[in-house]
Amino acid sequence: QVQLVESGGGLVQAGGSLRLSCAVSGRTSLVYTMGWFRQAPGKAREFVAAISPSASSTYYADSVKGRFTFSRDNAENTGYLQMNSLKPEDTAVYYCGATLNYYYDFNSYNYWGQGTQVAVSS
Repeated sequence: QVQLVESGGGLVQAGGSLRLSCAVSGRTSLVYTMGWFRQAPGKAREFVAAISPSASSTYYADSVKGRFTFSRDNAENTGYLQMNSLKPEDTAVYYCGATLNYYYDFNSYNYWGQGTQVAVSS
């Protein structure tokens, strides 16, 4: 069993920054790819970023590439999503997940956190 707990969401002005954290617990947590998805009201959950178990590979949606950075500290069992140059369209609930399968498909994720709200004002 793997548990994930997100934190770091909040309200920020356009152009600002936030850092989301995803604390992972569980005996086998280090073998999972971690991913961030987001869901805005009335919209489907969409892929944001993912990082491989060893942190050697990262993947980003085109909409956040160059603005968001996903890192992972396996000693601390925590993943970090640094979000810079935030835009109002980044407003959503952000969910952290863990998967042994395809990082871009939320149906393949085995575990999810409870989500953290990010709101960007214009």
